[in-house]
Amino acid sequence: MTRVAIVGVAGRMGRTLVSALEQDAGATLAGGIVEPGSSLAGADIGELAGVGKRGVTAVDSLAAIVDDFDVLIDFTAPQVTLANLAFCAEHGKRMVIGTTGMSDDELAQLDSYRDRVPMVFAPNMSVGVNLTLKLLETAARALGDEGYDIEVIEAHHRHKVDAPSGTAIKMGEVVAESLNRTLKEHGVFERVGQCGPRTDKEIGFATVRAGDIVGEHTVMFATEGERIEITHKASSRMTFAKGAVRAARWVAGQECGRYDMQDVLALNG
Repeated sequence: MTRVAIVGVAGRMGRTLVSALEQDAGATLAGGIVEPGSSLAGADIGELAGVGKRGVTAVDSLAAIVDDFDVLIDFTAPQVTLANLAFCAEHGKRMVIGTTGMSDDELAQLDSYRDRVPMVFAPNMSVGVNLTLKLLETAARALGDEGYDIEVIEAHHRHKVDAPSGTAIKMGEVVAESLNRTLKEHGVFERVGQCGPRTDKEIGFATVRAGDIVGEHTVMFATEGERIEITHKASSRMTFAKGAVRAARWVAGQECGRYDMQDVLALNG
């Protein structure tokens, strides 16, 4: 049985992760972290998540539960995640990381732990999204250099703080890599005013932030006479939470390294 702790256990994603663990036969809730000084420290995590009392209380530091968990799930903010990664490296723990919005420097810091921590790092833990990435790889190779324009459109709830989403960036990266391009050279993230006509190799991004949209992503391949759209829509955070719990069970048996959901799902060949 994999013992799992959750960072940000009182938040929307944290509460969903608790519910997902309740439904999983191979993992168990071992602890949950709230912000330092939070009034929720000491509260029963099951009651916070609305699944009933579970006898596991929230704490405001990882040190308080260092002996209680095997894998830490973190969907918080870049600097919080990096601090937790350092803790896991020091204490021989594993991590599942769904944090998005990391800068290049922060990604480099994260990658520096690959020889010390077994970690799954993915912008989206959904099984469906990761299958979609494989479809995009196939579509890009078949269509991308045959006169098809490529656009990535994503929509999320009004509270999301980073844009484009990590999933949209990952989709763009998969398409770009399949075509021997890079987003640094060919990604277009803003079109305002007299921006001129579209270039042949650019990969465009458009972002929507509104209401309570959980997550919608479409990659469009468009040419004269036809348009192909590959879309994934999430209606509940539970799809991400179940994927994260699956990743936690998987990484519990892995050696040090940086993995992604393609590894967890055996989609990397």
